[in-house]
Amino acid sequence: MSSPRSLDRRAALRLFGAAGLGLAAAACAGPGGGSGATSSSASPAALATSGTPEGTVSFAHWRAEDKAVIADLIKAFVRKYPDAGVEQDIAPSADYQSTALRRIQGSKTGDLFTAFRGAQFQQIVRAGVYAPLTGTAAVDNYRANLIGPGAQAGVQYGLPYQLVFNMPLANTDALDKAGHTAAPTDWDGFLQLLDDLKTKGYTPLAWPGGDAANAGQLLNTMVMNNAPTDDAFTKIESGAYKVTDDWFLTTLEQYAQLVPYLQTRATGSTTDAVTQLFAQGRAGLLATGSFQMAGVRALGAKFPFDLLAPITTAAGKAKYEGVFNTTFILGVNSASKVQPAAYAFLEFLGDPANAGVYANGTGQHVTVQGVDYTNTDLKAVAPWLTKKTLLAPRFQFLNLDIRTAVENATVAVVGGKKPAQAAEEAQRVIDQKRA
Repeated sequence: MSSPRSLDRRAALRLFGAAGLGLAAAACAGPGGGSGATSSSASPAALATSGTPEGTVSFAHWRAEDKAVIADLIKAFVRKYPDAGVEQDIAPSADYQSTALRRIQGSKTGDLFTAFRGAQFQQIVRAGVYAPLTGTAAVDNYRANLIGPGAQAGVQYGLPYQLVFNMPLANTDALDKAGHTAAPTDWDGFLQLLDDLKTKGYTPLAWPGGDAANAGQLLNTMVMNNAPTDDAFTKIESGAYKVTDDWFLTTLEQYAQLVPYLQTRATGSTTDAVTQLFAQGRAGLLATGSFQMAGVRALGAKFPFDLLAPITTAAGKAKYEGVFNTTFILGVNSASKVQPAAYAFLEFLGDPANAGVYANGTGQHVTVQGVDYTNTDLKAVAPWLTKKTLLAPRFQFLNLDIRTAVENATVAVVGGKKPAQAAEEAQRVIDQKRA
């Protein structure tokens, strides 16, 4: 495997030289992550944290690619708690998004479960499925500024485990061949990068337009500097902003400019298809996120990675360099019959040594404090831990029908619809869903 190279090599050297990667990761915070609940009027008494961990814990999640690493962690957990066991219940991410609440209510499955940040987390909180974690020892292992998405009204219901960057993954060998060793700092520079990649025979930007779960990942970075406020999508949902506003029309017009640089039939492409294209070294950028690194490696890719976000503004006007998200929110089911064991496994996953096994084995940064990152790809993208990043705005939507309408507008534009028409049609749907 080639050695990792960042698009900002000097920044990487500064980071690695500061205090070691593990310390750097523990010390720096993504802006906008909020803070974890440190006190609350709600009591975690509903959660049985004492008693012998025993019985089989059903662990419901969507990361099939993590199955083997989690299985190894389960073996270590059982060695520590011989009377307990853990079985993984895995569903594809799109299915998990739509069916998880129905499956975990009443603890038919998911004594320990995960949730997506935003709409799904809020839905599960409202349903009373979470046993509150406020005041438990498990919370202390996490970086307080990154677990806000697992809290509501001062109560820590869940612990976001993954720290990911929802922005295009870059093949830096391809970028080098195209003559780019630094990330573009404006929209014209980004388009020039795509043009240079195309000239060298690459698909410049592989985008899974046919996969609702991932087509919208690119939108995070396309709006991060265009939006008038950091909570613009919350305001679209409330009606304070509209997708027919100038800033969002600009974003849709920029999507139209990307069309010559996407793969053929982009609006019907699956995540698997574009990941394969990227892994084969035929695409310069993969418009998903850092969470795709392990999957790309599993397909045999040998080239080095970095992350590269489109800067949609003029030079010097950008507020953010990229986006991050804290997700895979771990929680204990309030109806679980094996709560002590479920909580014990939650606490086990939050131990820095075990979190390091997870992180390095799956290629995922985590929100746990004091983790030592040894994975080559995690080291390659580590400079992003200290860059100016925005909490991924896509997950501000709590109404998934409205989010779908907004994201579908981008797909429609790539499919050939005029930006103004796509925006008007999306706004009609939004108005109906708000009524």
